[in-house]
Amino acid sequence: MNEDVFERLPVPKAVISMAVPTMLGMFVSIMYNLVDTFFIGQTGDPNQVAAISLSMPVFFMLMAAGNIFGVGGGSLIARFLGAGERHRAKNVSAYCFIGCIIVGAVFTVVALLFMEPLLRVIGTSDNTIGFTRDYLRFLFIGAIPTILQFALGNIVRAEGAAKQAMTGMMVGTVINIILNPIMISVLGLGVMGSAIATVIANTCALAYYIYYFLNKNNTVLSISPKYFMAKDGIAKEVLKIGIPSSIADFLMGIATMFFNIYLAHYGDNPIAAMGIASRCFTLPILLQIGLALGVQPLVGYNFAAKNLQRMKECIRFASLFTFIMSLIITVIFVIFASPIIKVFIDNAEVISLGTYFLRATVSICPVLGIYFIFTFAFQAMGKAMPSLILAISRQGFVFIPAVIIGNAFFGLNGIVWAGPLADAVSVIMSAIMFMWMVKKLKGQNSRGTLSLETGNK
Repeated sequence: MNEDVFERLPVPKAVISMAVPTMLGMFVSIMYNLVDTFFIGQTGDPNQVAAISLSMPVFFMLMAAGNIFGVGGGSLIARFLGAGERHRAKNVSAYCFIGCIIVGAVFTVVALLFMEPLLRVIGTSDNTIGFTRDYLRFLFIGAIPTILQFALGNIVRAEGAAKQAMTGMMVGTVINIILNPIMISVLGLGVMGSAIATVIANTCALAYYIYYFLNKNNTVLSISPKYFMAKDGIAKEVLKIGIPSSIADFLMGIATMFFNIYLAHYGDNPIAAMGIASRCFTLPILLQIGLALGVQPLVGYNFAAKNLQRMKECIRFASLFTFIMSLIITVIFVIFASPIIKVFIDNAEVISLGTYFLRATVSICPVLGIYFIFTFAFQAMGKAMPSLILAISRQGFVFIPAVIIGNAFFGLNGIVWAGPLADAVSVIMSAIMFMWMVKKLKGQNSRGTLSLETGNK
């Protein structure tokens, strides 16, 4: 455990030391997404590109399962460490490890049993259903290592080991990047090869994290079953923060599926174009999330240690950082949208649509990072209800109605701009809610009644 970064380093240095490794890991993950899309695009078949896009809702659900234990467990671990309760942090990490295995096993069985109905629900056409089935079959088989690697990265980061968390991400991603061209192009497996590469890479990342936990010189945490404990509020507190976070990913999957169903009314090429634009959009999004994840343990630790001034300084610096970074990326994407899309596929209609889709999608990027900073800060403080409200707002009660109304009045244009509209509303909501929370905490602190209760207070 690195106490200096939590307590003594200057805030900019502390934020950078925690966030940059996480962002680098995310950047490598982005490279995998783009390389994956590139090699699928080189098949010259828009239907295979569309199949990857149609499969994304299921991938978000696996991410949601991992984040129940990764975000929920990581938040509780950081707060226990800040309060000096290391033994309870160890109970949490063991609980999360075993919980992921159980959830992953259930997911695999249920998903394989209901594969065919699921394929129709996510919006496949006769042209894309076969490719989507090939991809998802292997993704389901690898559910346990996929869920575990999502969760364990957050848990490792929670004790200040940002570089080790980054290493785990990079191990999986680099292997994925190496295997993708071999599986897709050399062996000619197409989207099926992409799924096989993903499962192998996630298994390798999991192996690294297990090695990390087995080396007692690395960590105060454990994944040993002998430390497993669900009582004394551990399961309740993990799920209270983890479920709202997972709902965000689950709703992202539902919203993407819903979006694809409406988009499919305009043909398979719009789905392929949006798939490429969405993969490019992951560059600023994952960098923003990486920054927010890096700051999250600092917020949770200092909240538990009752050092509100340092907590607020971390959030303030991270917000400025994400705005400047995202503004630069947005300008580049808007100017070079067409050449960027052309890298991935040689299809005039897909390129034209993708250029427009990418410019529309990134328009909200400069301020969207603030939403992630505030949302993850609520999770770090154990404030379940605000994080749940924000999760539902972005992918739920704003986005889905916006798609329906936009399609009814503006057709394809209305669908495309539904996402930026929902993001803008969510940014405003997160800022208002965070300012309210800070005011409330100031009042409690001035009365000497600041509570470390992890509930919704």
